[in-house]
Amino acid sequence: MYDLVIFDCDGVLVDSEMLSARVLTGALEEFGVTIDLDHFERFCLGRSFPTVAAAIRAEFAVTLPESFEADYRARLLEVFAAELRVTEGLATMLDRLETPAAVATSSSPARSERSLRVTGLWDRFGHRLYTASQVARGKPAPDLFLHTARAEGADPARCLVIEDSAPGLAAASAAGMASLHFAGGSHLKGRPARLTGSLGRIESWESFPAVCPELFAPAPVAAEPAR
Repeated sequence: MYDLVIFDCDGVLVDSEMLSARVLTGALEEFGVTIDLDHFERFCLGRSFPTVAAAIRAEFAVTLPESFEADYRARLLEVFAAELRVTEGLATMLDRLETPAAVATSSSPARSERSLRVTGLWDRFGHRLYTASQVARGKPAPDLFLHTARAEGADPARCLVIEDSAPGLAAASAAGMASLHFAGGSHLKGRPARLTGSLGRIESWESFPAVCPELFAPAPVAAEPAR
């Protein structure tokens, strides 16, 4: 049914969003701006940093220096180098996935590459990494997903998008692609289920093959114990 699986990166492949929230809230507190995790989930997930910074400037009427984005990114990459991990169960799922897969993310090329390298995913996805810097409009516009499908030679109608954010799911819908909401990242665990994709929602990678078994090799059969 699907010729290409398109993964978002942050909060889907890599468990980065709690780290991003911590660094961003810390940076904003230096300018008297306080945001909580609920605000971060609703207004920051799935959006490019320039979009997030512009919204914060407007909402809180705060003047952030021109260096704010560069300073934030530098701090975040330091934290990633020390603490970033893949989402739980990802490696086992990817080992069984037989359908071609790519990454389409709102993050910058530098941040995306660092994330994939730190977590050991670069060899798998580095040549199939697409970022919002390559298109005119980021998520929730469909541009990035359509660009990814075109680059991979896939029909958008035969692509499946895995996303953790509202803008990402909206972009998948606008691109005419099926979608799943992935809620297995640490930033969504235990939080209200606000979102769903066209195929529903999965709480872990372990449940993904049950939703789309045609994408996967059969699970290995455990050998019976010797008698």
